[in-house]
Amino acid sequence: MAILTIRTLGDPVLRTRAEDVTEFGPELAKLVADMEETMEDVDGAGLAAPQVGVSLRVFTYRIDGQSGHVVNPVLELSEDRQEDHLEGCLSIPGLGYTTPRFRWARVTGVDLHGNPISIEGEGMLARCFQHETDHLNGSLYIDRLEGEDRKAALRAIRQREYDAVAARTVSERAQSVGSSFGSFGGGSFGARNKAGA
Repeated sequence: MAILTIRTLGDPVLRTRAEDVTEFGPELAKLVADMEETMEDVDGAGLAAPQVGVSLRVFTYRIDGQSGHVVNPVLELSEDRQEDHLEGCLSIPGLGYTTPRFRWARVTGVDLHGNPISIEGEGMLARCFQHETDHLNGSLYIDRLEGEDRKAALRAIRQREYDAVAARTVSERAQSVGSSFGSFGGGSFGARNKAGA
């Protein structure tokens, strides 16, 4: 296993819809294992493959004692919203904003062997599934911000200080990066200390 470099805001892979996984084998197993190790290394609650530069529909998660991965996820959502919580993203380090999300989510897909899986949850687990699926669709949580939070986020990103925060975070993460995963041709959810995510 290896700790992978997490791509940050501005990398085109984060704004590209990821492709379905069609090959199940040792390369996919290595990607999932490396993503899980990377997610733990940065204390993340979730990580999507585009966040590590791989444009495939895979994410890993670790919320409230539940952990795993989903390949080619399909998301179902409740109609009602959950209480807003602060949300961050490993690809947008140093920022966190109150983000609207649906109360309940069920994600169906397959595991790394192609076996069907289905997981459902509320609260932070539902929030994580929505956040990671957004990554696979080329969206970031800042796209869902409204009102003053959206203005503040965009202002912070434009400010030069954000560039310094992002560069410092990338540098700190580079201390533990073992190798990058590139065989697929080439994510996240925010650090767990943001509203438990």
